[in-house]
Amino acid sequence: MLNEFMKTYAVITTIQAPTRAVLSLSSHLKKHGVPLVVVGDRKGPMGYDDWTEFLPIDNQYQLPFKLAGMLPENHYARKNLGYLQAFSHGAQCLYETDDDNAPEGWWNIQISSNVNAVIVNADHWLNVYSLYTQLNIWPRGLALDRIRNNGTIAEQQEVFAPIRQGLANGSPDVDAIWRLTMDTDVIFEKRGPVALEERVWCPFNSQNTWWSIEAFPLMYLPSFVSFRMTDIWRSFVAQRCLWEMGGKLVFNDADVFQERNPHNLIRDFNDEVDGYLHNHRITEALGSVSLSNMPSGTCDNLIKCYEALLAIGIVQKEEMQLLQAWVCKLPLR
Repeated sequence: MLNEFMKTYAVITTIQAPTRAVLSLSSHLKKHGVPLVVVGDRKGPMGYDDWTEFLPIDNQYQLPFKLAGMLPENHYARKNLGYLQAFSHGAQCLYETDDDNAPEGWWNIQISSNVNAVIVNADHWLNVYSLYTQLNIWPRGLALDRIRNNGTIAEQQEVFAPIRQGLANGSPDVDAIWRLTMDTDVIFEKRGPVALEERVWCPFNSQNTWWSIEAFPLMYLPSFVSFRMTDIWRSFVAQRCLWEMGGKLVFNDADVFQERNPHNLIRDFNDEVDGYLHNHRITEALGSVSLSNMPSGTCDNLIKCYEALLAIGIVQKEEMQLLQAWVCKLPLR
């Protein structure tokens, strides 16, 4: 079905056959004629239903992207190939999620990057979950000594928000410490969109996120970092670059329900330690980088941010080679 959403694409990566969450997502996407790109890996799946554009691991090496041969196998960062494939099809808006997130009944396509939102200010860090629940809970990647940073609500206004993160009910995205000590199902309150003021940091993830074309360069997931930090550290780089566009990061009401795949929580904790130890250093380094506010400068800004992370030992030289392969295939340069 062709309609006004035909330039919107959805992307997931998975090693499983279609889950209940993916089948639900597909049903919603098909109503609007939105294609779904599925990126597999060496562990699978071997096949997928014909309503998707499935990229099995061996086929990925035939794609016209140098990055395909550089990304490590059995790694979440192979999702980058799904982004590039959607870009190559002329995507103007991209929705990314995971194979355990099922749309709620009120989930809908969000193509507009102009959003009416209340502005939230805070002291360096914001625990955005505190705006949607009274529970003691914080998003994965938030600096542990700032989980009580609740922020101050200012006026509502229309903002330019090329990155929009939706929350998730059920089993939301939290760190292993929370799961090991307080794990419970969560239903967030509905309060509408909130926009973070410039220089206010809050991690966002890759599980229920809308990206407009202006922010496509910022979707790059680093490969040579901890699995549990790849989308979190990407989110810090994206926020820093977003400010130079005159944009704001927006969080929305929960509109998916996560039936979380099985996890080894001690392994998750180990993979998150780098974040617990270094997230302050990362945001300080990114905050001190001098970037361009020209619309054509986004790719250069992205590279400068990763150079700053390289200088403090957060990423390795190998990451910069992948980043260059990513940038050369972007729709905006």
